[in-house]
Amino acid sequence: MYKLETIISLAKRRGFIFQSSEIYGGLNGCWDFGPLGVEMLRNLKEEWWRAMTYRDDIEGVDASILMHPRTWEASGHVSQFSDPMIDNKTSKARYRADNLIEEHIERLRKKNKTIQADELENKLNDVVELTDYFNLIIEYEIPDPVSGTKDWTEVRNFNLMFKTFVGPVEDNGSVVYLRPESAQGIFVNFNNVLTTSRQKIPFGIAQIGKAFRNEINTKNFLFRTREFEQMEMQYFVKPGNEKDWYEYWKEQRWNWYLGLGMNPEKMKFKVHEKLAHYANMAVDIEYLFPFGWGEIEGIHSRTDFDLRNHQEFSGKKMEYVDTVNNERYIPYVIETSGGVTRSLMAFLCDAYNEEDAPTESGAMEKRTVLKLHKRIAPLTVAVFPLVNKDGMPELAENIYKELHKKFKAQYDTSGAVGRRYRRQDEIGTPFCVTVDGQSLEDNTVTIRERDTMLQDRVNISQLESYINERIGQ
Repeated sequence: MYKLETIISLAKRRGFIFQSSEIYGGLNGCWDFGPLGVEMLRNLKEEWWRAMTYRDDIEGVDASILMHPRTWEASGHVSQFSDPMIDNKTSKARYRADNLIEEHIERLRKKNKTIQADELENKLNDVVELTDYFNLIIEYEIPDPVSGTKDWTEVRNFNLMFKTFVGPVEDNGSVVYLRPESAQGIFVNFNNVLTTSRQKIPFGIAQIGKAFRNEINTKNFLFRTREFEQMEMQYFVKPGNEKDWYEYWKEQRWNWYLGLGMNPEKMKFKVHEKLAHYANMAVDIEYLFPFGWGEIEGIHSRTDFDLRNHQEFSGKKMEYVDTVNNERYIPYVIETSGGVTRSLMAFLCDAYNEEDAPTESGAMEKRTVLKLHKRIAPLTVAVFPLVNKDGMPELAENIYKELHKKFKAQYDTSGAVGRRYRRQDEIGTPFCVTVDGQSLEDNTVTIRERDTMLQDRVNISQLESYINERIGQ
């Protein structure tokens, strides 16, 4: 497995991802997406949107980031959306207490101290109060990873919501929050969508949008950030049917990643042992990143917690009326919640490869290649003239302009054609079209496939259909 630093280096060098506000030293936990990164993000979102909403039983919404503050009281975020925080007095470093303990457990396992690690893990699973975290840190003499000291403060709650104000006066009456999740925008619009779409239970509402969390510690590149984008769908079902739909959506979401080429050997389900206050079943799809296993999507059975609470806090009915069976009930909800940026990171890690490849002279050299699925690669096709003379550049540019109307394409005349192939391999471009002397005679070009490096001779008029067929469109 390649190091995370290798992926980060490629991402910056080739224009996928940059540190936010880099010229000012950067802003921790925030990232900007460059020319290639924004194309890959768009492709991922389009694939998700097609999979989730191009069907009869799911509608889409795009809710506001700012919502009435009572929304977050009803959802439990004001009172419960917090992490246990602890500071080291010597280094002044700040940590999530549970993460600090989990990382210590991993270090114990690496030292083959399995019994001690298992014992600590079992105690961590039984934590109820903030003092329980502190007592475990003291009992197991867990050191600060920065200073090595054990000089800790008490553990205290840290609310993760970003607070701001609406209007000209900054007082308690004008407080609003940047949403920490996009799901509540779906729940508060349940009646609106139900009425206007004329859907029947079961049905879902899907949304892609930004969310914000004031994380204590941001780490591992895009994995834990303060600003991120979510792909969420809430599927409303009749109480009692939630188990079947939970299993259905587990399979659907697992297969979505497989369908975009993710290696199943680097994926697993992780069932939640300790459930959130709103859930009766929950599982994560995890991916094996260079730093270890990490969640890329959660599938949760949220019961009727959200709709019932919004009904109570707003005074508006959140019931579904089944006129066929003459029933009235608050639906249960199956949630699928994935991170766009985490998914992008997982796909980049999964696609990155270094391998030996032949040069034009027949010698072997190392090539870096992103073996991204053709539908999520930032570019679909690159077009080259073999040499910059004899009418080849003019024909190549015409081909590029025509292909660029249908696909994200790039025109490249710089360096030997072998070097151009390597540049496209490194950014994951599935196809490279080369115009040569024969092209001027019979209107055919060579088209090279990224992963196999094999070439076909194709008539220029057939290029669009050739590419469409191979990307599954």
